[in-house]
Amino acid sequence: MDAQTLVDERGELWLALAPMWLEREPRESDYARMVEVIERDGIALKDLEWVFRIELAPVLSRQQMSVAGEWRKFDDHQLMRRLVAHNLRLKGWRRKFWALFSGLTTMMVRHRYNELVERLVVARGGDIR
Repeated sequence: MDAQTLVDERGELWLALAPMWLEREPRESDYARMVEVIERDGIALKDLEWVFRIELAPVLSRQQMSVAGEWRKFDDHQLMRRLVAHNLRLKGWRRKFWALFSGLTTMMVRHRYNELVERLVVARGGDIR
């Protein structure tokens, strides 16, 4: 998969989910946008979990732990470049490595992800798929 395909297929979803890693709690408008983009993409919850754990968390958790990191708002262009670079390398042992350590990279924002899932279940009328 090339960079443009990644941006076309995942870019909007990645940018919608990124506020989970900001200093502040996501706003109602952030959650509403997340739900809207996820519903438009029709992504299943099990697939969303992997996007969260494998595609986003390794990049965004490093940003979160950085002393000089952006905490109030992300530079979308720079963030997308880092996400694309990470995901282009996400094959074989790297995918397994991040799957193994995804509990560590997601623990700071897991409560926010759980809130998102609850909102998705409500939006889907109780359907947990």
